Amino acid sequence: MAGQQPVREPEAEDLAAGKPDAEGSDAGRLEAEGSDAGGLDAGGLEADGSEAGESDAEEPAAEEPAGPVQAVGVPEDVAREADREPAAAPVRGGAGRQATALALIDDDELRGALEAILLVVDEPVTEIVLAQVLEQPTERIAAALAQVAAGYTAAGHGFELRRAAGGWRLYTRPEYAAYVERFVLDGQSVRLTQAALETLAVVAYKQPVTRSRISAIRGVNCDGVIRTLVSRGLVEECGTEPESGAFLYRTTTLFLEKLGLDTVTQLPPLAPFLPDDVEEIADAPR
Repeated sequence: MAGQQPVREPEAEDLAAGKPDAEGSDAGRLEAEGSDAGGLDAGGLEADGSEAGESDAEEPAAEEPAGPVQAVGVPEDVAREADREPAAAPVRGGAGRQATALALIDDDELRGALEAILLVVDEPVTEIVLAQVLEQPTERIAAALAQVAAGYTAAGHGFELRRAAGGWRLYTRPEYAAYVERFVLDGQSVRLTQAALETLAVVAYKQPVTRSRISAIRGVNCDGVIRTLVSRGLVEECGTEPESGAFLYRTTTLFLEKLGLDTVTQLPPLAPFLPDDVEEIADAPR
C-alpha cells in the first residue's frame, strides 16, 4: 500500500552487535513506564492511606467534651450556686401580704388595722379570723382587742368594742340608745310584737323548750309566733324531746348579736322582774 514504510528485517550485523530491536525497545520502554506507573500508584495509594489515617486520628481529638465546662478561676461555691435551679417566681399578691405582715410589728398600726376591719364587718368576727387576715399570732390579736376595748371605755366614746356571739364587734353605748333608736326607727316599723317578745323571752330563759311548754307558760297558743321568730332567724330547732318526740327550740347567734351578748348566761336575772305573788299566780286554777 502506498504511504506505508517497509519494515526492515534485522540484519545479521545488528544482531551480532547486540543492538536492540525497535519493537523490543518499545516493549521495554512500556514495561518501564508500567513499573513507574505501578510505583507511583502504590506510593500514591499508600500516601493517601496514611493521610486518611492521620485525618481520622485527628477527628476524635477535635470533639468537645460531653460534661459541663467549669470556668477557670470561679470558686466552687459560686459554681454550685450557678448550677442550682432558679428560685420560683413570687405569687402575685404574696409579696404585698408578706410586706403587710412584716409591717404590722408596731402596736399602733395593728390597732389601726383592727379598727378598720371592725368598722366594715356585718357580724361579730372571731380572733382566729382576724389573726389569719392580719397574719399575726392569735394571742397578740386577743391582747390588742382587749386593749382597744379598754381604751374606748376609758375615753368615753359613744361606741364600744364588745365581745358578742363568740366574736368582736362595735356597738353603740346603752346611754345613747334613745338617740340611735330615734335615728334608726324614725318612720319605720321593725319592732317585734308583744307576743313575739314574750315568746322570745320564754325561749331564751327556758331553752331548749317545746312549743307546748311555751304555750303553757304564756297561757295561749304560740305556734304562729314561733314560726315568725324562726323566719326572722331569732329561734331555731335543736332536736326533739326524748319522751314526747316534740321539737325543741333555742335562740340563735343572731339573737345574741342583736342583744350584744356573748352567751345566754349573760342575760339579766328574772327575779327582779317577777311579782311578789308569783307562786300564787302559778298555783291558781286556770
